[in-house]
Amino acid sequence: MPDSPTETATGRPELDVEDLHALVLKSLDDDQAVEVVTIPLAGKSNIADHMVIASGRSTRQVASMAHKLADRIKEQFGRIARIEGLPTADWVLIDADDVIVHLFRPRLEVFTI
Repeated sequence: MPDSPTETATGRPELDVEDLHALVLKSLDDDQAVEVVTIPLAGKSNIADHMVIASGRSTRQVASMAHKLADRIKEQFGRIARIEGLPTADWVLIDADDVIVHLFRPRLEVFTI
């Protein structure tokens, strides 16, 4: 009989964090996110192993990137990513357990003289 997958403290099957991180980066690249930055947190924080920060050009793009990323995580890993901030989509947080993603819409500063 094959070994069952290791479970996390939440009772979910353990997944390869690096595979999840790679999926996040590929998804953002496919959806043309800009200014993508990844911050390694492994060994520094117990909330996640990676934090990814990226921008979209509009609220519509930010919302779309968040929905597509959540769908891809569910499809590939069978997990539901929690999403906050979609009503305005100026800033969206996607919590995929070991990878936290922040998506922003850059604010335009207008100066008058």
